[in-house]
Amino acid sequence: MVTGANTGIGQATALGLAERGAHVLAAGRSSCAETVALIEAAGGTAEDFTLELSDPAAGAARLAEAGALDILVNNAGIIRRADAVEFAEDDWDAVLDVNLKAVFLLCQGFAKAAMERGAGGRIVNIASLLSFQGGIRVPAYTAAKHGIAGLTKALANEWAGQGINVNAVAPGYIVTNNTAALREDPVRSAEILGRIPAGRWGDAADIAGAVSFLCTPAAGYVTGAVLNVDGGWLAR
Repeated sequence: MVTGANTGIGQATALGLAERGAHVLAAGRSSCAETVALIEAAGGTAEDFTLELSDPAAGAARLAEAGALDILVNNAGIIRRADAVEFAEDDWDAVLDVNLKAVFLLCQGFAKAAMERGAGGRIVNIASLLSFQGGIRVPAYTAAKHGIAGLTKALANEWAGQGINVNAVAPGYIVTNNTAALREDPVRSAEILGRIPAGRWGDAADIAGAVSFLCTPAAGYVTGAVLNVDGGWLAR
């Protein structure tokens, strides 16, 4: 299952896993029919799975309808921007619910089901550069993504002995709908590119490749890691 699979990083990740032989549940609050069509056109198999995470408990309860899962990629997320002194409590709650609470409950449900059937599994959470940095005007998003880094490590500690590897991927500046405004701003885009050693914006496929690696046998001894895929941004 890949959450938020209708576009961007989620869509690329769903395609990447399907290319490597996974049957993908493309999950999202809106239809992921386009993602399913792309996967099927490439010779893979997938299903469109409606998953609304604004009510984390209700969303997590839907896992029982998904069948036995071997891989869970927690990609779905929202962002709210405002000065910290003006940031609304409702916005704080909405971001933390989707970006952190829902992730924990999905991980919990996935692990319970895997343990009950005596199987292992792979969980990959999508973190962020803001798992390490503070950002500006995004206090709730930053808090949630810091939480994702810590949660990934905590769950890895508890579940590694059960054969469940829990890792995270922290994307840098990626070409998606969410970054369109930044890329269209010549000053801000130049500032961003000037700090990226790779000299380019990342592609969603760059993230998909990292996620796919963490789901393969080659990463069998990797757990509790937060893998930065940022063109060198954090090393700068």
